Amino acid sequence: MPLQFSLVATTPETADTACVLVGVYEQGVLTSAAARVDSATGGAIKRQVESGDISGKAGSTTVLYAPAGVAAKRVLVVGLGAQKGFDAARYQKVAVEAARALGKLPLTEAVSYLAEVDVPGHDAAWRVRTAVLAADHAAYRYTATFKPREKAASPELAGVAFAAGAEAKAGLDQAIAIAEGVRFARELANLPPNICNPAYIAAQAQAFADAHDAVSCRVLDHVEMEKLGFGSLLAVGRGSTNKPKLVALEYRGGAEGTAPYAFVGKGITFDTGGISLKPGPGMDEMKFDMGGAAGVLGAFVAAVKMGLKHNLVCVVPAAENMPDGDSYRPGDVLTSLSGLTIEVLNTDAEGRLILCDALTWTAQTFKPQAIIDAATLTGACVIALGKHASGLFSKYDDLAGELLAAGEYTLDRAWRMPLWDDYQVQLDSGFADVANIGGKSAGAITAACFLSRFAEGQRWAHLDIAGTAWDEGRKGQATGRPVALLAQWLIDRCA
Repeated sequence: MPLQFSLVATTPETADTACVLVGVYEQGVLTSAAARVDSATGGAIKRQVESGDISGKAGSTTVLYAPAGVAAKRVLVVGLGAQKGFDAARYQKVAVEAARALGKLPLTEAVSYLAEVDVPGHDAAWRVRTAVLAADHAAYRYTATFKPREKAASPELAGVAFAAGAEAKAGLDQAIAIAEGVRFARELANLPPNICNPAYIAAQAQAFADAHDAVSCRVLDHVEMEKLGFGSLLAVGRGSTNKPKLVALEYRGGAEGTAPYAFVGKGITFDTGGISLKPGPGMDEMKFDMGGAAGVLGAFVAAVKMGLKHNLVCVVPAAENMPDGDSYRPGDVLTSLSGLTIEVLNTDAEGRLILCDALTWTAQTFKPQAIIDAATLTGACVIALGKHASGLFSKYDDLAGELLAAGEYTLDRAWRMPLWDDYQVQLDSGFADVANIGGKSAGAITAACFLSRFAEGQRWAHLDIAGTAWDEGRKGQATGRPVALLAQWLIDRCA
């Protein structure tokens, strides 16, 4: 069960709960909540600071059990680092580490006073929202494909209350909705590819639509797409027994007749590379190649749960890229839905081939006021930006600025990359209108340039989340990015 979150107005020394969380900076500087607890306990926190047991190092935690003078059974003292230079990123880090430490304790409830910590440029609503999202992220556990386990003998954390005033209520409500979207995205991406295939994504989308009156779902199968001319998308899925689907969710939260915003997400549920087969090591992580689909679906869920006054569509081209006797090949020329022909030089550059048809269909069908696509598109973006920032590409400075601002506000950051026409020449083909790769140099940019040809006339941006959608390694899981960024962008459009 997901954690339950609420606001309270009790003081830290009188909160009758299993645990209260208070912050301490380095050099023994106590926050106001920590000072109140320290005073009520006769200096229990300061004594531990003086002895070196509490360092104040950012993210460090110390538990004081049943200290006399306070109503709570425990006090979790959380290190905040140096008071000078304390910023939003440090606050998020502290909130995550506090949530992890809290989850290891045998308790069901807690009250956090970390939202009182001053974060320059950010109000109480932001502090509560960020702390809630950090706690929910830390509490998430993937269990879908494990053998059912007996109920834990010790208590497990079920809810966290945050000490804050009514002005933080909006932040709490947003956080609860965004957290649901992030969990939706993480769970979908974490599922193995033998479960999460194109039909499964379609079923999940339909189930969400069935549960919400303002949401409708349309699914195109391979037969319908063949009739419509989805030549590029269908080619990618041709080698798999799991046939492609095009999933379209529509949320009617705004005025009737108002053009919607549109999200499009790459839904490659498993990517072998096709005939251009990937190396074996790490191929298991290619179940995450539908991270873009998971991300836009999660952002859609968050928007619906927040009840945003927007019309919104979410389109997911879903396919599996497999090698087979019927697979598409290097050298093939495909005819896209737009009519542009594409020379396939590498079948492992398949994400752009499903996205290009989805972008065309979205623009033609919904005539949106803006389109944002998200895709685990290129390893080149990981090399360029690592695991910290998503790559952002757009010819629209205002749209790029909006997305960058949303990323900074949520700490789900993006970094703008060039999308100059100078790079388009790398996609020249002697056999078709465009080649599907542009060579070794500037791979993330040429991939975005390819997509831009199918977004002509659209206010469009592309997020390459290949580095940010999941954590690497055998136990690495989906992160849920860029749900927070996209949700915040929609919230900002309400202003």
